[in-house]
Amino acid sequence: MKKRYRVRKNEEFSSIIALKRSVANAIFVVYHCPRKQEHARVGISVSKKLGNAVVRNKIKRQVREMIKALVDFENYPEDVIIIVRKPYLGRTFAQNQNDLEIALKKAII
Repeated sequence: MKKRYRVRKNEEFSSIIALKRSVANAIFVVYHCPRKQEHARVGISVSKKLGNAVVRNKIKRQVREMIKALVDFENYPEDVIIIVRKPYLGRTFAQNQNDLEIALKKAII
């Protein structure tokens, strides 16, 4: 996922979350708002409760790969913040990707 498709600034995270438009399941919480640029952007947040820096970075890399497979940034209508929950660690990549796909579909409905 290219850096131009990421939400990076804390103010941008806060503004998207402040709108309180969210979809949640056991693994992910997805906050969304209409995109402000010509392409969609995604931010990923992983709590320190999930593990040390190595584990958190691995989770972010995996979620970025899931996003690349699921989202066409030029046509996706929303900017999205994805918060990863603890049950993520006990499941396979494919199961987690399926749950993320379901959450993203609910977010754009």
